[in-house]
Amino acid sequence: MADTYLNLVNTGITKEIAKKLGLPRPSVLRRFDPSKPLVPGPVLLLGNGESVTTLSETMLAWNLDVRRHATPGQKLGAIVIAWDTLTAPGELSETALAVGSALKDLLPGGRVVTVSRPATDSDAPETAAVRQSVDGFVRSVAHEMRGGSTANGILLGEAADAGSTGLIATLRFLLSGRSAYVSGQFIEVSNDAGELPTDWNKPLDGKVAVVTGAARGIGAAIAKVLQRDGAQLIVVDVPQAGEQLAKVANKLHGTALQLDITAQDAGKRILEHALSRYGRLDIVVHNAGITRDKLLANMDEAKWNSVLAVNIESQLRMNRELLDSGKFGHNGRIVSLASTSGIAGNRGQSNYAASKAGVMGMVRATAPAIGSLGGSINAVAPGFIETDMTAKIPFLTRQLARRVSSLQQGGLPLDVAETVSFLASDAAAGVNGEVVRVCGQNMVGA
Repeated sequence: MADTYLNLVNTGITKEIAKKLGLPRPSVLRRFDPSKPLVPGPVLLLGNGESVTTLSETMLAWNLDVRRHATPGQKLGAIVIAWDTLTAPGELSETALAVGSALKDLLPGGRVVTVSRPATDSDAPETAAVRQSVDGFVRSVAHEMRGGSTANGILLGEAADAGSTGLIATLRFLLSGRSAYVSGQFIEVSNDAGELPTDWNKPLDGKVAVVTGAARGIGAAIAKVLQRDGAQLIVVDVPQAGEQLAKVANKLHGTALQLDITAQDAGKRILEHALSRYGRLDIVVHNAGITRDKLLANMDEAKWNSVLAVNIESQLRMNRELLDSGKFGHNGRIVSLASTSGIAGNRGQSNYAASKAGVMGMVRATAPAIGSLGGSINAVAPGFIETDMTAKIPFLTRQLARRVSSLQQGGLPLDVAETVSFLASDAAAGVNGEVVRVCGQNMVGA
């Protein structure tokens, strides 16, 4: 559903009226367009971490204009901060204040990206303090961004460094329009696995992907983006959605598989279909999900059980089938759809929130096993996304849900799909067991 208010406050006289009245003025977000530059202006690279040289060389190879010092009045497309060698809180000050001065020159749709290390129990107290301080810094700066700009962080695990494929891929994702609705988030690169694409606009070239719940909405958008990025598609949905599923498959030159994913043999049937049609299966996107909302006091057994059966139990069963088959896992990618409701909870959604929190637990616990096979598993947690389902929310509630995020608007199914495609790529192999929120920095129910 279109956000009429967003369109009004970015057009003509209504734009000026909203400004004078002090009304929220969400900006049109900078989304991915292969015909446009990666970022809208020069990139200011700050900090003194070990990653500075590598980050500079990486961005120069992308034909970006990299600056090491800010020039007052010089407009910027992005600010990248190397903070991977911090050892005490006092080391933040100089760079943090330089970022503050440079933010005034950040162009609409600009990006702030930090590169740092996660705090661990084995760190000295001073080191743990400063590493955790970066978290608070980034999330606060993200709330201050204007013009549709975002702020995010990349964490380098013990087995990763600035030259790691995952760092390069994550940096490009966060700088690009693909991450338009991702803000205030951290993505950890845990190891040096992965392979960079020969064509950044076709990172899934030659891959075979399955998307469940693909007949409409977010699932159809995911299938479309994966196909745009080079993958061959198998789209899955229940027989009742067969006609619409066939339309999606035909439009994407893929194949349709009518299947109830709660069936005991769903994983086996998906794998057999992929192997018989394409001889391989590289990517599985668990998108299918349902809601059966009721206050817990009014919840019946059928509503509770059906939501858990579709949203988490089916995924567990299919993943087990795939990993045990010996025919999926080597460079295999699994991406599951979670939800911010599973993080913050939401009134009337105890069953749904439980199932989506379960997805996140499943992802973290499965990561070591699939990682040992060369694969990865991650989750994407959407916030308020403009779909047919959210269009049915009462008007005032819908407007509030849109405006309380840092970006002051709902996301699009496309935004979820872009993050799924990034996590499904071989370049992101070093990102494993992560949950990436696509919510415009909004916690539903918090």
